Amino acid sequence: MLSHRSAAALWRVGKEARGRIDISVKRDSELRRTGLRIHRRPGLPAEDIAHHNGIAVTAPARTLVDLATELGSLAVERAVNEADKRDLIDPESLRCALDRYEGEPGVRPLRQLLDERTFRLSDSDLEISFRPIAAEAGLPFPLSKQMVNGWEVDFYWPNLGLVVETDGLRYHRTPTTQTRDARRDRAHALAGMTPLRFTHYEVKHEPAVVRAELSRAAALLRKLRA
Repeated sequence: MLSHRSAAALWRVGKEARGRIDISVKRDSELRRTGLRIHRRPGLPAEDIAHHNGIAVTAPARTLVDLATELGSLAVERAVNEADKRDLIDPESLRCALDRYEGEPGVRPLRQLLDERTFRLSDSDLEISFRPIAAEAGLPFPLSKQMVNGWEVDFYWPNLGLVVETDGLRYHRTPTTQTRDARRDRAHALAGMTPLRFTHYEVKHEPAVVRAELSRAAALLRKLRA
C-alpha cells in the first residue's frame, strides 16, 4: 500500500517526494522496483489500512506518524492542519491514536506538536473563520493581536470592553496552559471587561451558536455603556 509521503500526497495533506513512490510491504518481501522506496513492516493492523480512490493506503493517523519520521516540525504541523481541514482526523483523535504507536519513531514529535506546543489552527485561518461570524453578529471590525491588561488577545473591541479568545485546536490542554488561560480571563474580568472564549470546534462547526452569543454579548454591553 502507499505510505509515508506518497500516502500524504494521496490524502492531500502533503507533497510526494520527487522521483519515488513510497509503499509499505511485509518485512519478508523481496520486492525491488526502480522508482519505489520500500518500507518493510512486520505487519499493519486493520485500523492502519485504508482505501482511497480505489488505492490501498495507510490510514491518516498512520500516515502522519510516518511523516513525522521524515519531515520537520513545520511540515508536520501543516500536514496535521490539512488532515483536520479535510475531515480525515482531528488533532484530538490523532493524539488518542498515538497510544497505539507508543515507542515508535514519529510519536514523540507528534506528541510535542499536539500537546507541549499546544497545537492550534493558524492565526490567519482562525481570522478567516471567525471574522465573518462576528460581522454577522453585528460587531464592528475587531482589533487583533493587541496587548490588553498585559496579555496578547485574539480579538478586541475597545468600545465595548469585549475580548474574545479562540482556543484553536487546543485539545487535552496541559495544566500549565489551563492555568495561563484562567489568569488571562481573570485579568480582563478584574479590569471591568468581558472575556469570551470559543473553541475551534465551535467556530468551525457551530458558527450559529457563536454568532448568537456574540450578538447577545454585544447587546448587553451596549446597554451597559449607553
